[in-house]
Amino acid sequence: MRLTRRGLVAAATTVAVPLAAPGALRAQPAWPERPVRIIVAFPGGSTPDIAARAVASHFQTVFGQPFVVENRAGAGGAIGTDAVAKANDGHTLGVSIGGPASTARILNPQLSYDPATDLVPVSLLTRLPFVVAVHPSVPARSLAELVAHAKANPGRLNYGSVGAGTLGHLVMAEFAAKHGLDMTHVPFRSVPQSVTELVAGRIQVMAAASGAVLGQVREGTVRALAITSDGRFPQAPDIVTTAEAGEGQPAYGWIALFAPPGTPAERVQRLAAEAARGLAVPQTQAAMTAAGFEVVGSGPDQLQQLVAAEIGRWGPLIQRLGIRPES
Repeated sequence: MRLTRRGLVAAATTVAVPLAAPGALRAQPAWPERPVRIIVAFPGGSTPDIAARAVASHFQTVFGQPFVVENRAGAGGAIGTDAVAKANDGHTLGVSIGGPASTARILNPQLSYDPATDLVPVSLLTRLPFVVAVHPSVPARSLAELVAHAKANPGRLNYGSVGAGTLGHLVMAEFAAKHGLDMTHVPFRSVPQSVTELVAGRIQVMAAASGAVLGQVREGTVRALAITSDGRFPQAPDIVTTAEAGEGQPAYGWIALFAPPGTPAERVQRLAAEAARGLAVPQTQAAMTAAGFEVVGSGPDQLQQLVAAEIGRWGPLIQRLGIRPES
């Protein structure tokens, strides 16, 4: 199912908070009864951490209890996401990104949690597209020209990512498989490292998160061929979309709020509504935009649909190409 920007924005403005009968309200204990942890599966200062702290600050004001952000980085986000999936104290939430919260179990069948069943979707907080960029030494100014160049030079182009199975890798793997291109995948440990290698020309191609590479595009140290957004991206309106270039579906990296299994539905709805309000703060909007993200703040149903769509799109590719974390 394709989730367009228009659809997500519409969903964000219509998150419903169910109204319980007065008797039911009296029967329910107040929540939260004590401080709430928000486990972020990435380090402090990362974009997921910024989004988490924005909603935590708003939650604290609205719910009247501390919402404490706890960073549990490692294993590409799997460690922190696993902790959320296994929390049973009723006072834990989590913020994660696309891979650990959707395709992680397909990528690594030994994973101790299943994103499809062990996480309760609350709200899609933000998303960002990827820029397919090349080093200026590559004589291509469009995706079609990149295909022609790669076919004329089999095995001579390297494309980078921040790890096997990450979205940047999957976007390029899908592109290469579609056109039968012989290119070598080179994974790196961090976004800055991969972009540095692209600027230096030690890798020639990369599908990079928009916020990580648009500065280099403007400086001319890398060349943008296309962007994976579903329409022209406001921060880079001159870059054609992959759809305009005839390359199919949009692709977005994303950050979302989840709850552990068993979280009451009415609590999930309330958290989704308040997350959207917290993200609407102008300072938060500005920080997310500066990082290359689009603020969303969807309801739980839209996030559930997104997770299912990601699994349906990328799962078969991961299985067909035999992609594993170490590959």
